[in-house]
Amino acid sequence: MPAAETAPRTALDPARLTGAVERLFSLLRHGNPPNDISLTAASTLWRLEREGPRRLTELAAAEGVTQPAMSQLVQRLERDGVTGRATDPDDGRVVLVHVTDAGRDLLARRRAHRAEHLAALLIDLSPEDRTLIAAALPALERLAR
Repeated sequence: MPAAETAPRTALDPARLTGAVERLFSLLRHGNPPNDISLTAASTLWRLEREGPRRLTELAAAEGVTQPAMSQLVQRLERDGVTGRATDPDDGRVVLVHVTDAGRDLLARRRAHRAEHLAALLIDLSPEDRTLIAAALPALERLAR
């Protein structure tokens, strides 16, 4: 019997958690709104919303893409009105990318759509399973920081 199957059910198995998170992420992706933005675009907008304005180089490094790729993405997002650029108040030579109100609205609509999709999936779980997931939320939120 594999070690993961012989371990107590209360032991945290990183491989098992990884598999569950990957499957859950896949299910959540199916709940994206129609004509949704790419995952990198959504992650970039989310980062700007959460962390504030950033340089293109910082965004590229954080998202694991090249600077030219990030520059193209930000140009598309800017054309769509969900990001903007402004001069850094501390250094006029530096340009910072920021999320606009339209970008925040897009993220809120996207989250609401995905939350509705997830709510429909949660209905199929037992009340006990929903209680366990609710109890795990604070730890998952800390893990995701």
